[in-house]
Amino acid sequence: MQHDTAEGSESAASDLQAYAVLLRTLNGEFNRIAHTFAQAHGLHATDVHALAAILDASVNEGRPMTPSRLRERLNLTSGAVTACLDRLERAGHISRTRDDADRRVVHLHYRAGARALARRYFSPLARSTEAARQRFTPEQLETIAEFLRALNQELAREH
Repeated sequence: MQHDTAEGSESAASDLQAYAVLLRTLNGEFNRIAHTFAQAHGLHATDVHALAAILDASVNEGRPMTPSRLRERLNLTSGAVTACLDRLERAGHISRTRDDADRRVVHLHYRAGARALARRYFSPLARSTEAARQRFTPEQLETIAEFLRALNQELAREH
């Protein structure tokens, strides 16, 4: 009986539709959490996506986010990005600074207080992620990370 379960698991793991369902479910959970955060802090859903992009830019790209890259990342108009950044700045989530070398370039920074607020709010997500990570070996986690990096690269290429 256990062999049948393993076979069923194996075929599900190689089934593209099963992956699609798992990814949509994960995305739905992330969206639910982000929407709840947005509502609790008087933000739009787009604002939360912008905050994530600003936070992740230094890790993913090794440099601060700019309004033009944020516009491309979120597929928004310049006006929509400006309105979003104005809301985030008024609410104390971000700050804008001019580049020292080229004053035309604006860098977007996630403010420390806002980062701490988000960390507290999203701590259940961090705990769930860590609990799930504990179920896997370091080698399995590396494979999972490789898959997610490859998927992100493919999706970016499609964009």
